[in-house]
Amino acid sequence: MSTKKRNEIASEYQWDLGSLYASDDAWNADFSKLKDQLTQVKGLQGSVMETPENLQKTIELNLETGRTMEKLYTYAKMSQDQDTRVSAYQGMTSKAESLAVELGGATSFIVPEILAADVATVNDYMNNFEGLNLYKQHMDDILRRKPYTKTAAEEAILAQAGELAAAPQNIFGMLNAADLKFPTIKGAEGEDITLTHGNFVPTLESRDRRVRKDAFEAYYSVFEGHKNSLAMMTQSEVKKNTFLSKVRGHESARHASLFENNVDVQVYDSLVDAVHEALPAMHKYMEIRKRALELEELHMYDVYTPIVKNVDMTIPYDEAKGIVMESLKPLGEKYLEVVEKSFKDGWIDVYENEGKRSGAYSWGTYDSKPYILLNHHDTLDNMFTLTHEMGHSMHSYLTHEKQPYVYGNYSIFLAEVASTTNEALLNHHMLETITDKEQRLFLLNHYLETFRGTVFRQTMFAEFERDIHTIVESGEALTADTLCAHYRKLNQEYYGPHMNIDEQIDMEWGRIPHFYYNFYVFQYATGFSAAVALSEAILKEGQPAVDRYLNFLSAGCSEYPLDIMAKAGADMRTGQPVRDALKVFAKLVDEMEALLFE
Repeated sequence: MSTKKRNEIASEYQWDLGSLYASDDAWNADFSKLKDQLTQVKGLQGSVMETPENLQKTIELNLETGRTMEKLYTYAKMSQDQDTRVSAYQGMTSKAESLAVELGGATSFIVPEILAADVATVNDYMNNFEGLNLYKQHMDDILRRKPYTKTAAEEAILAQAGELAAAPQNIFGMLNAADLKFPTIKGAEGEDITLTHGNFVPTLESRDRRVRKDAFEAYYSVFEGHKNSLAMMTQSEVKKNTFLSKVRGHESARHASLFENNVDVQVYDSLVDAVHEALPAMHKYMEIRKRALELEELHMYDVYTPIVKNVDMTIPYDEAKGIVMESLKPLGEKYLEVVEKSFKDGWIDVYENEGKRSGAYSWGTYDSKPYILLNHHDTLDNMFTLTHEMGHSMHSYLTHEKQPYVYGNYSIFLAEVASTTNEALLNHHMLETITDKEQRLFLLNHYLETFRGTVFRQTMFAEFERDIHTIVESGEALTADTLCAHYRKLNQEYYGPHMNIDEQIDMEWGRIPHFYYNFYVFQYATGFSAAVALSEAILKEGQPAVDRYLNFLSAGCSEYPLDIMAKAGADMRTGQPVRDALKVFAKLVDEMEALLFE
């Protein structure tokens, strides 16, 4: 089935970007206005700490220009994501990126001037000047960066290098979204299937093993054909992260990345250690999959197909919306009212179209709707994607409703908690309402796959990312062969002795955009673990847990993320939520084994 053009998709299934800008002309007007404001910003240089009034003025002008910049970039990039081939939005995105670098240079003196001031002076301003009361947490977050902040001149140079630093990610993004062309294979009925990022995994869910194998080999052959270029992009990204961390005096690129959210690297290492302890349960799950599918050899292209036979859980998008709404009832009427509004008010871009960015995300600005991009297919997995992204958007919505702009974002470390809490509630609802044994098995299979994909797989990614940075930081090169060999080794460790590790999977690292996100992926696993704890509390305790959770969703960055999460009921400093989540995984594996082979 061919992919539709965008103008062939009904408007009710497209987002409305009007809450960002009514038109491209309005965007251009704001672009020009921000360009003019750069002179005003630069005029404050050298006077930031002269008076508390100057400090307040500087903070607020910095926030105002940043707010506009965020809006400009988000509109341009989301417009481009609708169809990555449209040159006008490619150009606007590029202009926005350049202006962001220019703005970064213009404001680069602010933090160094604050950090160069006497601490007693800063504290006096913050404690005794009413206009600065709002910014106490903001200022604390600045002051803790003192050991890693350079002089004003050095910060200006680093800011100017921002556009160059984004090159590996931008090049990969354009190659991956616009230039890679995938083959056509034959489906189970002999029909032509032109592979895309959006239909690759659904094709791997096929009951026809020949289709799965053909799709797997054809898809990865494209990445194999670009492996040296992809290796150079990956190496450039890692070298960039390493360079910037060294320049600032961090222990490592990983330390620099986690420092942004005030998260200790021990949280990262504890995750990897806990998952390795639980690998026997993962290996048992693979052995169950092999037995259930009645295979002599289990291959990597057999991982996504449902274990349970003859269960058709096709769920059209409009039906999926209703099920998601039902599953979220434990969170209360106010939460549900906003979710219902999202379905009617142009938040969501639902279906795949030619040139559209692959995958799914929630994005927007403090002043806009919290938009959702999907590439929806009528599968159980895609219904879970819908509720996942809705969790992100509700987190944004409630944060923007409660917090001022300065605290109107939540940290990356918290970003996956709301989304995976929604998934856990959906899974609970489905298991509560489905009595058919085969469908329950199908759902158990899906939940175990969520564990596999979100805890085990993302931790494997996190370990890979940690290791390749260690290789570069030790002075070694990242060649395609090095990347493939190490990625293969990790797959062998994580999937265990019952899995045949096909050579094509050695190239999977080349298609993962998150390897350009600077130590992002481990937070999927920590977030999922926290979500298991929070959702269990919501279902068992009721309103007290709901209140804690809604406070969590409304906190933004008004406190540090580990503190916010601990108040919600999941203290990641202890590592216990990860181990508790993995105990649930082991229990579900045993339950599935009993149902399958009783």
